[in-house]
Amino acid sequence: MSCSDHTSRAGDQPGAHREWPRAREAAERLGAELAPTPRDLPLGRALGGVLGADVTALVGLPPFDASAMDGYAVAGPGPWRLVGTQLAGAPSAREALRPGEAVEIATGARVPKGTESVLPYERSDVDGEVVSGGIERGRHVRWAGEETEPGETVLARGARVTPTVLGLAAGLGHDTLPVLLPRVSVLVTGDELATSGLPGEGSVRDAIGPLVPGFLGWAGAELCEVRHLGDDRAALVEAVTAGGTDVVVVCGSSSKGPADHLRAVLEEVGAATVVDGVACRPGHPQVLAHRDGTAFVGLPGNPGAALVAILTLLVPLVSALAGRRDPTRAPGTVELEGDVAAHPRDTRLLPVRLVGARARPVGHDRPGSLRGAALADAYAVVPPRWDGAPVELLLLP
Repeated sequence: MSCSDHTSRAGDQPGAHREWPRAREAAERLGAELAPTPRDLPLGRALGGVLGADVTALVGLPPFDASAMDGYAVAGPGPWRLVGTQLAGAPSAREALRPGEAVEIATGARVPKGTESVLPYERSDVDGEVVSGGIERGRHVRWAGEETEPGETVLARGARVTPTVLGLAAGLGHDTLPVLLPRVSVLVTGDELATSGLPGEGSVRDAIGPLVPGFLGWAGAELCEVRHLGDDRAALVEAVTAGGTDVVVVCGSSSKGPADHLRAVLEEVGAATVVDGVACRPGHPQVLAHRDGTAFVGLPGNPGAALVAILTLLVPLVSALAGRRDPTRAPGTVELEGDVAAHPRDTRLLPVRLVGARARPVGHDRPGSLRGAALADAYAVVPPRWDGAPVELLLLP
């Protein structure tokens, strides 16, 4: 079934909010459906992405025969006559050694042809221009390609691009990597929002704009911009149709008040709605839609409710777009402590701390507050009419 299919299912009544588990499933399906093609990105921008193709070695590792120690590159049995010095990165002092010859050599320097071993300083005796000492044939030389042959596949499609992956790719000659790294723009709406300093009378500080980017990076996306808009409908139309990103996140404007234009704007631009409200507390006025390959996620204007919507729709969507596992998913279930009241119809999401194998609510979980979330390790998922059974967790970064 297409993600944009509006056919009712068991538990999702026409006109009703989508059940919380089904909303997350819909976000994952839409992400898989809209997954972008890999982009070749410079190494400095590829961190956090997922490889969209196998990566092969453009050069061998090491790329040439090199000394693994400071000492003397020697040929044949000793003692050896010193015939030069070879430093790393410097032109070759000798292209080749004949039996009985040696060059003083630095770690990482190319060894001359004919080298059989490197004799470390600490195992050598030097008398004028003559070096002696015991060697093992082939020892203390990094032979070309012994770690990785040119053309060898070193990383498979689907691998995460970590800092060590970037270092490996650079060492093997790559300047770019083919990665899945969905691009996201964030629109923060509201005439009442201040973006710095103390808010004036009738204003509040924007807490959602600083909240969203960290979750995007955690889920595997590239943040392109955070833009602040007022409550002007025409400006919202222009912003959501500007293009250039795979996901547009609209913070605020997702409810049904006089300044909440998102639903009308999405209908105006021809977007297909996948989720129109979620049966959860807090965060029920969430929206998920798509148009021409771009996904739109509407978050409530209250910060605590917005965070629940991020965990419900945005992170599953972006993770699927990026070809990654949803990082919020915790294995198994846990016992939930305390006197927790279930909602008769909606899923409750409560910030909790993990204490051994149990979860303990931290409180401060009102829709307008992030205080509880800031103290929490995870959110406990309390289903409707909960009977005290172990509950699922959503991990926080």
